[in-house]
Amino acid sequence: MAATDDHAKTALGALGAAPFAMSFLLVPLVWVAAFWGGWTVFLLPIAMWYGFSVLDRVLGVNLNNADPNADGAQLFWHKAIVLVWPIVQFTTLFALLWYVPQASHLSTIERIGVFMGMGALTGTIGINYSHELMHQKSALERWLADILLAMVLYSHFRSEHLRVHHLYVGTPRDPVTARFNESFYRFYPRVLWGCLRSAFLAERQLLARRGLHWTSARNPFWRYWGLQAAMLWLAWAMGGWSGVGLFVLQASVAVWQLELVNYVEHYGLTRKHLGAGKYEHVRPHHSWNAAQKASNWLLINLQRHSDHHYKPERRFPLLQNYTAQEAPQLPFGYPVMTVVAMIPPLWRKWMNPRVRQWRAQYYPDITDWAGYSKMTTPMPGQP
Repeated sequence: MAATDDHAKTALGALGAAPFAMSFLLVPLVWVAAFWGGWTVFLLPIAMWYGFSVLDRVLGVNLNNADPNADGAQLFWHKAIVLVWPIVQFTTLFALLWYVPQASHLSTIERIGVFMGMGALTGTIGINYSHELMHQKSALERWLADILLAMVLYSHFRSEHLRVHHLYVGTPRDPVTARFNESFYRFYPRVLWGCLRSAFLAERQLLARRGLHWTSARNPFWRYWGLQAAMLWLAWAMGGWSGVGLFVLQASVAVWQLELVNYVEHYGLTRKHLGAGKYEHVRPHHSWNAAQKASNWLLINLQRHSDHHYKPERRFPLLQNYTAQEAPQLPFGYPVMTVVAMIPPLWRKWMNPRVRQWRAQYYPDITDWAGYSKMTTPMPGQP
């Protein structure tokens, strides 16, 4: 099964990278909120959740693909955007932690509003860029991914995503696959604990196979905990206990944003159990996709999620689009769908019929979906 093939219409180089740099235009909005307070604290979330939804409506979809074999020189500017972002985010976040607690013109509510907006930024852009970086082989890029995740106190996401989610998506072993008819408010507490636990167990099992105890210095959790402790200390150094509280607030909003996206990406999509604890290989139809142009610029093509699971190491400008015949499509981009996910009755009205249609299209031979819906089919590797 192949994605649509239209290499010639997708530009690479500086011209192709420019729209993806739109994320940097959001940074001044958080400073407007910090300097002016009042209604301006709503500017950043409005721009990301509603502004890009309007742009999606105006600009439509992008169904074209870049040449997946493009060389590294053509991707220089795309890579530069992702590599520069950690510096911008770090500087912005900790400068705000110094400025906002002592800003006498801001009320407590306004300070909270500024850092909720900052959390929307670190969750929507920062975690997404860390996701791109963690999939690369370069030690620098993986370290930058860890630094971005430490800024939202969610460092274990790297272990969970690489060692659990990509291997077990669509099976009971993946806590990130949202179950059919499961509301986001049931998914969220389950995934918070499930991701932390599965990430730690995956690293412990990997160390055990190498004859090492989990306390080994090679356990990345030591790096995760060290980086997170450093971020908390720096937050205290910049803004005292108020700074620590505001830092934790933005981290909480960022994680909420991440898990909203995780909820949307695989809702109700499961891999067929073949018997004896074996599941079919991951296919393009095991991820929801969206081709909306503006939100794919904002999210560096994250919405081309089927191809990401097919080729996890493929850099974001080379991710391929899949047609509605090849993979399921969301009715709108992530900015709209994540808002709808927070309204369970509306979410079920929109998405449950689509899941049923997906089941009929790809698995007409399965007549009993109860085990798949509740994720009670056997764990991978267990008979």
